[in-house]
Amino acid sequence: MTFLHAILIFLHVLGAAAIVGGWLATFKTPTVNIWQWYGAIAQLVTGLLLVGLAEMGDGQVNHAKIAVKLLLAVGVFVAALLGRRKIKKGLEVPTGLAHGTGGTALIAMAVATLWV
Repeated sequence: MTFLHAILIFLHVLGAAAIVGGWLATFKTPTVNIWQWYGAIAQLVTGLLLVGLAEMGDGQVNHAKIAVKLLLAVGVFVAALLGRRKIKKGLEVPTGLAHGTGGTALIAMAVATLWV
């Protein structure tokens, strides 16, 4: 179980890096790249699996924090989805949507690390 937990944390951090890294890489010409989309999926799936593992274990789960993180993760997922749909249609991604994807992921990372 420890190995599975470690792998899920690794994939969760990798997803966050893909979203925020992609956002910073395209900051001057904002868009939602494919890695941000994959990162949003990874964040949502691995986050839910990590909560499931925590609920099965002995540890205490802060349900308020999990609820905030889930709302932020869904926000990032939806923003990335809308951005990728615009790109597939050949349209330009609105600046607010592109910055919303990366900025919301950054806020989720702050919540994860600063809320104790």
